[in-house]
Amino acid sequence: MNDSPLTLMAVHAHPDDEATGTGGVLARYAAEGIRTVLVTCTDGGCGDGPGGVKPGDPGHDPAAVARMRREELAASCEVLGIGHLEMLDYADSGMMGWPTNDAPGSFWRTPVEEGAARLAELLLRHRPDVVVTYDENGFYGHPDHIQANRITMAALEMTGLTPKVYWTTAPRSMMQRFGELMREFGGAEVQEPDPAEAAALAEIGLPDEEITTWVDTSRYGAQKFDALAAHASQGENIFFLKMGQEKFTELMGVETFVRVQDTTGAPVPENDLFAGLR
Repeated sequence: MNDSPLTLMAVHAHPDDEATGTGGVLARYAAEGIRTVLVTCTDGGCGDGPGGVKPGDPGHDPAAVARMRREELAASCEVLGIGHLEMLDYADSGMMGWPTNDAPGSFWRTPVEEGAARLAELLLRHRPDVVVTYDENGFYGHPDHIQANRITMAALEMTGLTPKVYWTTAPRSMMQRFGELMREFGGAEVQEPDPAEAAALAEIGLPDEEITTWVDTSRYGAQKFDALAAHASQGENIFFLKMGQEKFTELMGVETFVRVQDTTGAPVPENDLFAGLR
């Protein structure tokens, strides 16, 4: 063990993604004295604009949305105690199949080698002991999440660094509970999903027994909730805020991961991303 502080790097696609899947571990490890680095790959310009105006609708200004979301991201980082924010500032690609996927400068259209080279510079600068990003399907198929996975894995190969690497996931048991809560808190506008939607939801995440890492972040539920709330412009899309802090912490108080690279030999299942490193 050396005297330099341990470092966690999370590579996310958009402003607000840092809070949803990793807000708990970012807050927890920052509180434990670990250096935390957030890399946000896109500007979030395909998010909602003021008043909830949607991408593609009259009055939606991606540049203005990006500026607003950068301010919200800075506020979220402060809530979570994130020590270093790095912005790659690629254009938000929007959801799969949107015309913005192929717009000039979009993250999805960017060659993997280009994005990976930029991320490799950050990896060499920060020398993380643990890196967290999405799985190969971006958890639910979002193009920018998929691209974040691709550039992260390519950048690690470029640098030859060997941190512990984790992909975010969710236990299938939690996804079932999540569907129930959506109907409970969503009100009349949330209908029972049709069979195709239900089948797709059932495929998100992993069977509980395939998850390698379960990190208790319940003590940091308030920070995670407040970090999500900092992204106020996207509040219409952040379902979790509707359930209130107590229910939110009950559902989201454990963050789960799959360990995909390790040189420590720490046994799994584990309850600490830094198992074997301290």
